[in-house]
Amino acid sequence: MKPALAAPERALSGYGRPGATEVPAMPAPGDFARQVIAWQRTHGRHTLPWQRTRDPYRVWLSEIMLQQTQVATVLGYYERFLQRFPDVRALAAAPQDDVLALWSGLGYYSRARNLHRCAQVVVAEHGGEFPRHSAQLAQLPGIGRSTAAAIAAFCFGERVAILDGNVKRVLTRYIGFDGDLAQATHERALWDHATALLPEDGIEAYTQGLMDLGATLCLARSPNCLICPVRDGCAAAREGRPERYPVKTRKLRRGSREHVWLWLRWRDRHWLVQRPEQGVWAGLWSLPEFDSTEALGAVSAGWPGQGEALPSFTHVLTHLDWTLHPRRWTFPADVAQPQLDRIVAASAERPLVHDGRGAGCRPAGTAAKAVRAAALSFSPPRPCRAGIRRRGRGARARRAAPSASAWPPAGSAGSRTSGWPPSRRCRSGRAPRTARRPCP
Repeated sequence: MKPALAAPERALSGYGRPGATEVPAMPAPGDFARQVIAWQRTHGRHTLPWQRTRDPYRVWLSEIMLQQTQVATVLGYYERFLQRFPDVRALAAAPQDDVLALWSGLGYYSRARNLHRCAQVVVAEHGGEFPRHSAQLAQLPGIGRSTAAAIAAFCFGERVAILDGNVKRVLTRYIGFDGDLAQATHERALWDHATALLPEDGIEAYTQGLMDLGATLCLARSPNCLICPVRDGCAAAREGRPERYPVKTRKLRRGSREHVWLWLRWRDRHWLVQRPEQGVWAGLWSLPEFDSTEALGAVSAGWPGQGEALPSFTHVLTHLDWTLHPRRWTFPADVAQPQLDRIVAASAERPLVHDGRGAGCRPAGTAAKAVRAAALSFSPPRPCRAGIRRRGRGARARRAAPSASAWPPAGSAGSRTSGWPPSRRCRSGRAPRTARRPCP
């Protein structure tokens, strides 16, 4: 006969499963909090630039940048951002394009737009001072409950729980919480557990300790349980299956789309178009986009110059696979700029601007780098840095089958179709690859 479980284990073992009615017992907070605080003070991270301040502007900036992004990636962006926008008033007064340009490369660009909006609200409605309580902070644009709690704990010492991705992993494993976090009821229950575990004192070290545990030991894959300071009380360690926590069954539905990108060149100029305010890379600058090769052919018929079909590829984003067919058109150097501007303006649905070898260039997306890398005999301009995450799980821009539609269109001044490999390969000699960049 299988021995009966102790009361807390019996309650934990069935939670979140079909027909279960019991709620996991609240573990005693004292030992857990003391162990986390002692470990953080001895082994935790202490040299990160946002740890040496209680300025809510700097802590807020770091919390937003660290969402879905690793510390190593954030460090350089954090310093550059503070150099350009040293306080919340400077950020609020800046044009949004300047904010997006500095954010270029971190991905999830909705964070940068919300950051800008939040700074403007803080200046306009709070006199340039961040609220001191988490409930008020959570009312600001782009600040959720966990981010608000982190700011309030680190800057103002408020005794309040955080629950970001790392902390969810630590807590669900420690208490054996197998409720499905895709369901709001179970999410609220985990918040209750997180609040019950709070220490009476040392909230700053405790909060940082939970973050550090999740980032350095309690990893999603291959957690380092043997050196974890709370291993003795951890339900997942006792089970020997920590990777099964946290439980979240709802999966992201992936989609797919396909477009043609037009790369216009004239002398040392390259044309970009600002994307719509909604959708992928909202508000950023990118190559002009067409629904099909036929649509591009109808626009470019009769253009002077030479067209080339570059290798197609699939750009992998968080929620979709985006197949892109780059087409490059080079206008003759002897075409006068007024004539060229009229040609381009007549064919563009949205205003296009050109950059002189990258001067004043706006973010154009990582997929644009794959276009540049695949070009024949191309001496690239200073590249637009946009949307690259070089660390983390990573992803790629996969080469796709070339579009079957002919381009350049009949009647154009010149045409040339390039296949892979180009005469000037990338360093590896293989098809171009890019890092994954989640979309907003």
